[in-house]
Amino acid sequence: MSVSNRPDPSDLEARRRVSSASPYEPSVGFSRAVRVGDRVLVSGTGPVLPGGGCPEGAGPQARRCFEIVAAALAEVGASLADVVRTRMFLTSAADAEAVGAVHAEMLAGAYPAATMVVVAGLLDPDWRVEVEAEAMVAPGPPS
Repeated sequence: MSVSNRPDPSDLEARRRVSSASPYEPSVGFSRAVRVGDRVLVSGTGPVLPGGGCPEGAGPQARRCFEIVAAALAEVGASLADVVRTRMFLTSAADAEAVGAVHAEMLAGAYPAATMVVVAGLLDPDWRVEVEAEAMVAPGPPS
């Protein structure tokens, strides 16, 4: 049996990539989200506002992250209700309650598996939170 690191062309055709206005996507070389079959993976999402900058405070920043995640999910036929996994990266444990409250509100009813981790810092020093998400959707072609 041989193992190849080359992607199967049929797999590449089945992938749907979502781009956003993040200034980091072209320089880092990533997609905001990727759908393959019934799985949607959303990259780490910072609280970037249109035109740059970010909201003040951990709660508003978390809300902005989830808004961006929701928009990426919608582009491939998914929603926050389809989220099965989240990861929240905080720069201060003191922000856990505010970020958790936004998570509970925005993912009401989804009850995904969730992880909240305190990190030394995020890519932009003004960011207090960054969010990743994974969703599962009905099989079929992405919308």
